[in-house]
Order: sequence, then structure tokens, then C-alpha cells
Amino acid sequence: MLTGKNILIGVTGGIAAYKTASVIRLLVKENASVKVIMTGHAKEFITPLTLATISKNPVLTDFFDPENGNWNSHVDLGLWADLFLIAPATANTIAKMANGIADNLLLTTYLSARCPVFIAPSMDMDMLNHPATLQNLEILKSRNNNILEPSSGELASGLTGKGRMTEPEEIVKEISDFLKKKTISL
Repeated sequence: MLTGKNILIGVTGGIAAYKTASVIRLLVKENASVKVIMTGHAKEFITPLTLATISKNPVLTDFFDPENGNWNSHVDLGLWADLFLIAPATANTIAKMANGIADNLLLTTYLSARCPVFIAPSMDMDMLNHPATLQNLEILKSRNNNILEPSSGELASGLTGKGRMTEPEEIVKEISDFLKKKTISL
């Protein structure tokens, strides 16, 4: 059970964004509090309404709400979270994370987060195996980020290979196991 745990989820613009809905549903079922940040491109793959309904919280996409001017503080989000999961994590977002680029709410929150970060890469196998992506993942690992290894199978491109986002049940198991160990060691 994840009762009392605050999980922040960052969703980037990859086809695997539809799987994130299942991750959120499973986390909520385990009694975690879930908040979601989406990039602009993520909204092209799954709607904020879908993720807001499942998470039972408004989905944040910008630094402020254009309707009322309320500020979405990346600092407050980073402090709220017991764990930050970025799923799916595209090659673009991984590169920006590795290089400290903060050009959207998700990335500024990542740079402000004090909690453990889990990254679930999702991309075509050639992108995943590109030396730049491999180097960026190594940089993120060296900074104590937890990389959830992508699996092999049919990819959105029609090719078959490694690059599929880890399945939702496995992501939730990894998060749950990690938080249990962290609680025991305290």
C-alpha cells in the first residue's frame, strides 16, 4: 500500500503516454496521492481531462493557469512529492534533463525536486541506442535517478526491438518496493 505517499508524475509527448493512465490508476488504487504534470506535446497523445479524472487532481501543463493567473509552483511540487516518476520519458526530455534545460513546468520541477526520481524511457530502438541517448541516460544514472529499463517488443514505428515503456504494473511494483525499502531504512 502506498497510503500517505505523494507521487508526482511527469508525462511527455510519446505514444506510450496512454500507458501512464494505467500507472496512475494503479497508484491511486494503492491509496497514493497523485499529481500530474504534462508537457505540451503530451497533450497530443492523451488529454489532461483523462489524467485529471483518474488522478483525482487537476493536471498541470503550464507555469500558471491562464484563466485565473494562479501560479503552479515547480518548487512546491518538488517539495510535495515523495517520488517523481517521468513516464513516458522521450529522448528529447531525457536530453534536456541531462543538460539542465528547464523550458517547461515538468523540467523546472525536475530540477527543483528533492525526492527520488524514476524515469521510464520510451522511444524507437534506434533513438534509444543512439550514443547521445545512451550518454544522457548514463548522466542521469550518475545523478542518482532511477532508470526503468525499456522492454523489447513491437514499437509504434512497426519495428521490433528495445524501446517500449516498462509496463504499468512493473512501474508501480518498482515504486512500491523502493518506497517500502526507504521507509524501512528510516
